[in-house]
Amino acid sequence: MGKWNSMALRPRETQFMSIPVLHVPIGRRVANRKVTVASCIGAAVLLAIVVAAGQLLAGQAVTADFSAKNLMPSAEHLFGTDWMGRDMLARTFAGLSTSVLIGLLAACVSALIALALAAVAALGGKKADAVVTWFVDLFMGIPHIVMLILISYALGKGIVGVTVAVSLTHWPSLTRVLRAEILQCRESEFVAHAQKLGQSKFRIALTHMVPYVLPQFIVGLVLLFPHAIMHEAAITFLGFGLPPDIPAIGIILSESMSYLSAGMWWLALFPGLALVLTVMLFDVVGSNLRRILDPHSSQE
Repeated sequence: MGKWNSMALRPRETQFMSIPVLHVPIGRRVANRKVTVASCIGAAVLLAIVVAAGQLLAGQAVTADFSAKNLMPSAEHLFGTDWMGRDMLARTFAGLSTSVLIGLLAACVSALIALALAAVAALGGKKADAVVTWFVDLFMGIPHIVMLILISYALGKGIVGVTVAVSLTHWPSLTRVLRAEILQCRESEFVAHAQKLGQSKFRIALTHMVPYVLPQFIVGLVLLFPHAIMHEAAITFLGFGLPPDIPAIGIILSESMSYLSAGMWWLALFPGLALVLTVMLFDVVGSNLRRILDPHSSQE
């Protein structure tokens, strides 16, 4: 009795100290959400600034001045100049703008392909699912860079070839994710009730399944951007992408390789760092969007 009486006489706070907290406090949750939204918006604004600056500096990026060639970084030329006297700051921003725009278009097309194939696989029956799964396995089994080079070269390289190549090679992973989400939605109770009420498959897909997979689609679309940008730069660097007259990061890095041995380190350093930072900004946007839209991580 003495043991039970001592427990009964404890303060209420000490009785519940061992009970685990199953949720994040509201104040902390709201603060984390505000930080996440602010980070996402800030990264998106910086990316928009990069694209706008690249468009404004496009003319200066191709202007040659042989009286100012091979200059090291200075107050007048922050990123230095190349062997033709072209300002590397302008060329870097113009190249980033080109890469971002190509990556944006290619990622959107690739995400739409993934959504269409996922819907066909999940809603078209076992044969359609088997065909889509076979295509996914086929594309994921071929080395990525090889497929990019083959498609780009077959289409004559250039902007069209690069965009189509990136678009046709980045959908398999997102297709798997969206297919799983659509299958889960198809087995849910609200879809079963909609079918009993006589709604058509098209209406069910439009009013129930599309909103269900929309968060995963948006996050997957954003996360495709850095892959598209890096692969565009990679095949351009290897000579199977954009032509040399277009200022692009891959072109800039490829041309700089011939001058690194002469000590012109700034030709590769600043464009390379700018490309890495741009990819990291896209990753920040995608990660924060996932925290905002995912119901499991939005409470963290």
